[in-house]
Amino acid sequence: MHLTTGSCAISAPQTVRSFVHWVSDPVAAHVPQVRARVRTVLDGWTVPADTADALLLAVSELVGNVVRHSGAGRMRIGLSCGGGWFRLEVADQGAALPRLPSPRVEPDAESEDGRGLLLVQLLTAELGGGLTVTADTTGKSVRVRIPAP
Repeated sequence: MHLTTGSCAISAPQTVRSFVHWVSDPVAAHVPQVRARVRTVLDGWTVPADTADALLLAVSELVGNVVRHSGAGRMRIGLSCGGGWFRLEVADQGAALPRLPSPRVEPDAESEDGRGLLLVQLLTAELGGGLTVTADTTGKSVRVRIPAP
């Protein structure tokens, strides 16, 4: 695991800070561990509370989705700051792509899941960022981008 500390120097675009962590088995016990590690990095970078909260919610939801829907192979969590953006990436070796429910569709009141990715998408959009999903032969990746204040 690589931890970089210090403030995220947005005023110096050439400075990019990053954190990458591999988790060998995506199991539920790793969700709070990953969240705690990301929180430590964000605290070290002195990230404003609202941005840190959004990134922590995103990492919790995305890692939770890997645990629930992929369950095999390895998972990678990456966090970087540079060029005026915070970037969070959660990648796994699963083949199934996540589906974003339409915000115009009424959610099933009886459902206990299925809203996390939509919540992350709406939150990042509200902060001026976005969410993308990519896939290739080795798995898939969900990326979140939030402007760095």
